[in-house]
Amino acid sequence: MADLLTSNEVAALTGISLRQLQWWDERGLVVPARQGHRRLYSLDDLAEVAVIAELRRKGFSLQRMRKVVRFLRQELGKRLIETVNSGSDYHLLTDGRHIYLENSAQQVIDILKNARQPMFAVCLSDAVRRVHPKLRKSASSARGGGGMQSKKRVAAKLRA
Repeated sequence: MADLLTSNEVAALTGISLRQLQWWDERGLVVPARQGHRRLYSLDDLAEVAVIAELRRKGFSLQRMRKVVRFLRQELGKRLIETVNSGSDYHLLTDGRHIYLENSAQQVIDILKNARQPMFAVCLSDAVRRVHPKLRKSASSARGGGGMQSKKRVAAKLRA
């Protein structure tokens, strides 16, 4: 229970309103544990809320956010907190039809250079590190350790 956060704590860390957290829970986007009427968020849930909050700030609809979260869960094969903890920076890019997940700075640049329409970009790693104190401390050491270790290129088509 030590790593569980209340709705108030998650709202304070992410800048999302309590009503927004409740709405996302009701819609099945992020479903926290419950203790009576209280919602309790794990660190994994907090990481997902941070990324979803970033997508929301970029104007993503609930339907698009749900597809992005589903895509991330399928492609990464693990929760966001574990991925960010690995030391690589992951970037999500989308033009509204296709979604790309990159951890290579060169691939991000290539996608942006070859884009035929505006792209939305979110650094998943930064979004999670902003709200997770343990990762904030390790972020500077991971970045100083030689950059990105592996190159993962994933792309998918979003269906309307």
